[in-house]
Amino acid sequence: MRSEILPTAGHPAVYGEWLQAGADRPTVLVYGHYDVQPPEPLELWHNPPFEPAIQDGRITARGVSDDKAPLLLTVQVFGAYLQTLGRLPVNLKVLFEGEEEVGSAHLPALVREQAARLQADMAISADGGMWSADFPSLTVSGRGLTALEFSVHGPASDLHSGRHGGALHNPLHALAAIIASLHDAQGRVAVEGFYDGIAPLSEEYRAGLRTLPFSDEEYLKFTGAAATYGEAGYSTLERQWNRPTVEVNGMWGGYTGEGSKTVLPAQAHAKLTCRLVPGQEPRRIRRLLEDHLRRATPPGVRLEFAPGEHAARAYQLPEGHPARRATLQVLQDVYGQVPLEVGMGGSIPILETFQEVLGVDTVLFSFAVGDENIHAPNEFFRVNRLYEGQHAWVRLLWALGEGLPPQQGEAHG
Repeated sequence: MRSEILPTAGHPAVYGEWLQAGADRPTVLVYGHYDVQPPEPLELWHNPPFEPAIQDGRITARGVSDDKAPLLLTVQVFGAYLQTLGRLPVNLKVLFEGEEEVGSAHLPALVREQAARLQADMAISADGGMWSADFPSLTVSGRGLTALEFSVHGPASDLHSGRHGGALHNPLHALAAIIASLHDAQGRVAVEGFYDGIAPLSEEYRAGLRTLPFSDEEYLKFTGAAATYGEAGYSTLERQWNRPTVEVNGMWGGYTGEGSKTVLPAQAHAKLTCRLVPGQEPRRIRRLLEDHLRRATPPGVRLEFAPGEHAARAYQLPEGHPARRATLQVLQDVYGQVPLEVGMGGSIPILETFQEVLGVDTVLFSFAVGDENIHAPNEFFRVNRLYEGQHAWVRLLWALGEGLPPQQGEAHG
């Protein structure tokens, strides 16, 4: 199997290929990412975040669930095929990137540049995750994303709050008012035009969600929160998978050190992200959000947006995708249960690029689980899912190249 490093304007990507299966076999592009989220706050980790520790059937380390272990097991499967059979059942192309956690900023340009080389019949992502450790699942949809950062500027420098408080607008007060304007009392986003173009959920779909093994009580126990909250009129799963959001990811400014410092700060800052659903175009939503923030900015302070664009459209795996049936059957064979088809509240930006540039849809085939403290201290991955994932990837590649046995295909309809 041939591999090489592909440079980008940021972190490089890793490309590999094995194309000896023959023209009658499909070409599969496997995607994953090797970058991770920052480890802070470090003091909350039980062990150093970049020194993996194994205990009670779990590997704990930053990035082990998102996406290092799911990525590693694909490489192990490729190697096992080549070492035992001397071949793979499909023509294989591999693309591992290093900037997924910052929106895959430079990967789209690389995909366009390398489009001829990356052509495939389908893509399979090692990134993503299953809904629950108790039920096998295939993720068939994901929300889109747009993000922005902005600052509120007041005086030219921090001022004495005794001398100037009450005479000038405090940027932190202004920021709090601006943020509060983003939602109404029922949890609905108050940005004008935000919901335009979104189709209503069908009663059939909503009824199907109610049959899933989910309860708000168990969800609250898992999260440690006191109550659910969100847009009125929708269930928790509907809010997570099918409704758009505006979230404040961070707010800061002024003095935050130990003790007191009586200042009227010069600046305040915030980071926002929106999770989007079909019918919402990320750049349009960002413009609407910027317009709303400008209108909500009170006199006496100035609004400034940081440069950069972190965006992705919502994703839906087509019903007739050639790997969908095979993937569901493989999961049923491995786990002995009929798998659930579920949505994902998060976003994987590169899926849109694969659709636009390569003309392929992507199956999310990860063995991470949503409860593994992803992006948080003490991120972990279950050891048993390494073996389950290896088993499943072996079977899926075989099913795509050699075909499902007739009785298995019949069993799944």
